Amino acid sequence: MLTKRRWLAAGAALAVVGGGVAAAQTATAGPAPRQCPTLHVTKGWYGDNRAKLQKMIDERGSCAGSHGARPVATFDWDNTVVKNDISDATLAWMLRHDKVLRPASWKATNKWLTDDAARALTEACGTQVPAGHPLPTSTDTGCTDEILDVYNDEKTSDGKPAFAGEWNHRRTVPSYVWITQLFAGHSPDTLTSYAAKARKQNLAAPIGTEQTVGTHKWAGYIRYYEQQRDLIGTLKKAGFDVYIVSASAEPLVRAWAPGVGIDRDHIVGIRNIVRDGRLTTGVQGCGDVKDTNGEVLTYMDGKRCWINQEIFHVKGAKAWQQQDPAHRAAFAAGDAETDVTFVGDATAGHLAINRNKTELMCRAYDNSDHRWIVNPMFIEPKKRKTDAYPCSTAGYVQPDGTLAPIHRPDGSVIPDQQDTVY
Repeated sequence: MLTKRRWLAAGAALAVVGGGVAAAQTATAGPAPRQCPTLHVTKGWYGDNRAKLQKMIDERGSCAGSHGARPVATFDWDNTVVKNDISDATLAWMLRHDKVLRPASWKATNKWLTDDAARALTEACGTQVPAGHPLPTSTDTGCTDEILDVYNDEKTSDGKPAFAGEWNHRRTVPSYVWITQLFAGHSPDTLTSYAAKARKQNLAAPIGTEQTVGTHKWAGYIRYYEQQRDLIGTLKKAGFDVYIVSASAEPLVRAWAPGVGIDRDHIVGIRNIVRDGRLTTGVQGCGDVKDTNGEVLTYMDGKRCWINQEIFHVKGAKAWQQQDPAHRAAFAAGDAETDVTFVGDATAGHLAINRNKTELMCRAYDNSDHRWIVNPMFIEPKKRKTDAYPCSTAGYVQPDGTLAPIHRPDGSVIPDQQDTVY
C-alpha cells in the first residue's frame, strides 16, 4: 500500500505540473507490485489458519515491497516440522547397531546423573568392553533397557531417580543433555551419517510403526509434515530468512533439514564441544554463559539466547533479553514448552502445533497480540484436552522448576484456557 500511495502522489503532482490527465495516467501506471508466492497445501490447516499465514506472508515478505533487512522465520524441528523425534530415532538406530561407545565413567557423562543411575548403568552394561569402544547393545537388552530407562523415564530400571541437583528449568533439561553426551566419541560427520541412516529407516516405515529397542517399544517412523515443507518453501520464496532452532543435537538436524530446503548455515541445535575432531560431553554456552556441562541448551529461554546470538548477533548477557522488533523473528513455529519463549518473541505470527503443552497453549489461546495461530498436529493429532489449562495458577515454569501463574507482557495474569483446536 505504501508503494502504491507514493505512485499516486507522484501522479497527482505530475498532473498539476503538466496540466493534463495523460501525465497523471503515465505516472500512476508505475511498476506492477510483485506477486507474493502462495501456499499450495490446503489439507491439514485448521479453519482459516492457511489464510492467516498467507496474509502474514503478503504483509511481511519482501514481495510486499519492503526494502529493509530480510524478515526472519524460526522453526522448531521435532513435532513441528516433522512428526516424532529425530533424537529418539537416532539413539534407537545406534543402540540397534552397536554405535554407542562405553564411557570411561557413566557418572562423568552428566553432572546431574545420580550415583544410583551410574551404578545401574555400570552393572547393566558391564566393564568388559574397553572405554571408547562400542557397547553390544543390539544383543545386550539389559544394557539397552537401562540406557532407555535413564533417558526416557529419567529413572533407573528399579525406579530410582536418574538425575538430581539444581538447574535452571528454563534453560536446560538433564536428560536432553545426556542424550547428546551418549554421542560423545564420534565425529560430528559420523553422527550425521547415523542420523541419515535412521532417517532412511523411519521414512520408509509406515505411519504408526513401532520398533523394539531392547525390550522397549519405541516410535518407528517419522514423516515430514507436507504443510510445513510448503510453508517453509513459500516463506523462502517470499524473501524470509528461514532457520531451524532445535533442542536436538545439531549434527542430527543436518541429516534432516535439507528435506525442507534448509542448509547447515541455517541450523541451530545443541552444540557439543568438539575436541580432536570428536564430540565430547561438554556443551557450548550462550550469551554470558561460557561453555558448560549442559547448563544452557537450545531449550526454552535458551532458544531465545541462541537466536539472538547466532541470527541477530547480539552478544553477552543481552542475548537473554527480548530484543527490539527489528532484531526479532517475524514468524516462529513450535509445539512445546521448549519453544514458548522464541515463538512468543515473533512480531508478525506465532504458530503453535497443539500437543497439549500447557505454557505454549495458554499463550496461544490467550492470543493477547492477535497473532497466534493454533493448529492440530498434522498426523495423529492429539485428542481434546478435557480439563482447562491451568494458566492462572500453574502454567509458568519457573527457573527452579516450580509452577506459577502465566503473565502477559503487561503483567496481567492469563486466565485458564479451554482446548478448542484439536
